[in-house]
Amino acid sequence: MFSLSGTPDEAGLRKLYATAGPMLVRVAFRIAGSTEAAEDIVHDAFARMIEKGMVFPSLDDAKFWLIRVVKNGALNYAKRKGREVKAYERWWRGERDSAGPADETVIREESAKELRAGLDGLPDKLRSVLVLKEYGGLSYKEIGRVLGISEGNVKVRAFRAREALLAKLGEDSKHVS
Repeated sequence: MFSLSGTPDEAGLRKLYATAGPMLVRVAFRIAGSTEAAEDIVHDAFARMIEKGMVFPSLDDAKFWLIRVVKNGALNYAKRKGREVKAYERWWRGERDSAGPADETVIREESAKELRAGLDGLPDKLRSVLVLKEYGGLSYKEIGRVLGISEGNVKVRAFRAREALLAKLGEDSKHVS
């Protein structure tokens, strides 16, 4: 990991893991709130370092790089979990509310048809991003891999798709909010 030849070595990696591993797990745990997630995040950081064949001038440089990667990974995990909780709560409220009167059921069905029609009216490059994100549950990074575009481009397309869909539904619909 820290050899002069510029190639990673196993002894350096073991030393780095022994000295920094427990601290990295503690950092990830404090942010993510889950021991299992913290261990996965630290493992992923080490795996990324090995896959990229990264070589650092010192043990401290490698440790600081890992701290940044683990911190960012844990923050992303916490954000994702927060969004999942909110989505579950919305779903739960929707399930309880869906037992409402027949008029509400008809309105929901009509709104769903209008939404599908609006989605079908979007250009393919916008529609595919929105479908993968909202219906497929993929992350922006995963969508980028699937479509062969950058994560930033995925975010731009998702924003534009939502704007175009809202504009289209605003023109055509009175039921969708």
